[in-house]
Amino acid sequence: MAERTAPGRVDRRRARTRTALVEVAQRLLAEGRTDVPILEITELADIGVGSFYNHFDSKEELFRVAVAEALEWWGSLMDRLTADIDDPAVAFTQSFRMTGQLHRRHPELSRVLLNQGLELARSERGLAPRALQDIRAAVDAGRFEVEDLDLALTMTAAAVLALGSLLHAQPDRDDAKSADLVALGLLRQFGLPADEAARICALDLPDLDAVDTLVG
Repeated sequence: MAERTAPGRVDRRRARTRTALVEVAQRLLAEGRTDVPILEITELADIGVGSFYNHFDSKEELFRVAVAEALEWWGSLMDRLTADIDDPAVAFTQSFRMTGQLHRRHPELSRVLLNQGLELARSERGLAPRALQDIRAAVDAGRFEVEDLDLALTMTAAAVLALGSLLHAQPDRDDAKSADLVALGLLRQFGLPADEAARICALDLPDLDAVDTLVG
């Protein structure tokens, strides 16, 4: 029995070590500190240096994984919160509006995204592929009038980044109202009439106070 349960304990311990390293890397990315030595990373994670190399070949690999996992966490959260929405224009808009509010609710992850800049629009994980899917679906459904999908995605990513930067710079700014106004502007640029864009941006959002219970 002991021999059968030991691998499970080992796997859980390895998973905890990897998670600790990724979380430290995400915190450092949020602070814009990517030039720290591996020794400092392992000290912050409270693990030995040797354990680092059981999971990652280099500091650069760790940071790449940390970014990818932050993007995927955010994207999968949006998936869950918009899963029951049939209209791709509404799904796109609600995801954008909630992302605007999540800049405040999860500031460290927000800064990870902000530090990626417009690389965000070219990522194969996280928000970019999901936003592109919603934009394409909205075009196919006749909801959006978009000639260039890649350009529309870049505009969306730029709006996400600019909004997040402003919210961090102005902590007293109303994040929900600001996100709604930016979303409204995007919908108008994507061809929706003003009254329809306003209607979509006024729809109720999922309960973001329950976000933490959805993580994991």
